[in-house]
Amino acid sequence: MLRKRLNLLLLALVVAGLALTGCDKTTEPHERPTTGPAWVTYDAVSSGLASDAVTSIAPDPSGNVWFGTYDAGVSKLHSRSWTTYNMSNSGLASNQIYTIAIDDVGNKWVGTPSGVSKLGAVSWVTYDISNSGLADDDVFAIAFDSQGNEWFGTAGGVSELHGTVWTTYNSINSGLTYDNVAAIVIDSADNKWFGTSSGVSKFGGIDWTTYNTSNSGLVGDNVVAMAIDTAGNVWFGTPSGVSKFDGANWTSYTMSTSGLASDLVTAVAADGVGNVWFGTQDNGASKFDGTNWITYNTSNSGLADNHITAIAIDSAGNKWFGSYFSGVSRFHE
Repeated sequence: MLRKRLNLLLLALVVAGLALTGCDKTTEPHERPTTGPAWVTYDAVSSGLASDAVTSIAPDPSGNVWFGTYDAGVSKLHSRSWTTYNMSNSGLASNQIYTIAIDDVGNKWVGTPSGVSKLGAVSWVTYDISNSGLADDDVFAIAFDSQGNEWFGTAGGVSELHGTVWTTYNSINSGLTYDNVAAIVIDSADNKWFGTSSGVSKFGGIDWTTYNTSNSGLVGDNVVAMAIDTAGNVWFGTPSGVSKFDGANWTSYTMSTSGLASDLVTAVAADGVGNVWFGTQDNGASKFDGTNWITYNTSNSGLADNHITAIAIDSAGNKWFGSYFSGVSRFHE
């Protein structure tokens, strides 16, 4: 998984609270030929996207879409206008972005190798191990519970921010199975699910339960992506395929047993009409409606790259696919 391979030298922190500026650019997207529904690709040459290596995608309630990149900060797309935030023009902690999440009041939380940076209405603030209770500066995953608390998956466990109070859960002081947390989802009952390279741990507020290949139907222990669908099923993406858990039963899908494009699953997202989307490392993306599979790749669609790093679905139902080499593709069915 891309986020787990980003083990480079940490960059210097920018002082929190610097003025929000950013670099603006307005360009046209690159329309890729397609005989089916509309595909549009944005890359660093044809648009204001900061880098073709896109690691994360987060649509906001106002219709903007935010893109984290491997080496060039964060880009925001507003209609046809682009704004890029990096260490030189904002309070972003690092130009290397692992994840982006947007909370209920519109704050943007950006996970980096140098802590987590929060963009509010007008300013930035960064939390790292030197100024907060964050477990580790490598922040791979971010989620928000129903009480408005922030949860951060890091290389040193999980940290919860409740107002101004930090609590860290790791493999020593809790039932977390492994400290390197690559993914987090929170279900409708407020259970927190933490994906690690040693299975997935569920935290209900008091009790912990870990699922792995030895005690459940999980297809692989290295859980790199998760999503919850409209029926409440939890989906787990691994380099060995995907698994679905309905609370009682497990179902796994691999290339050999289903229409999944590749067992090397790197991203999972659920849309609002019951479909689940899977990004793969080497063969594009697959859509599953519960019965039928459709795969989109560079040979049969307008998808820019078969190496998918991130998937997000906006309020209009557009599917956004981030890639490691070719920018981001938007698909409107």
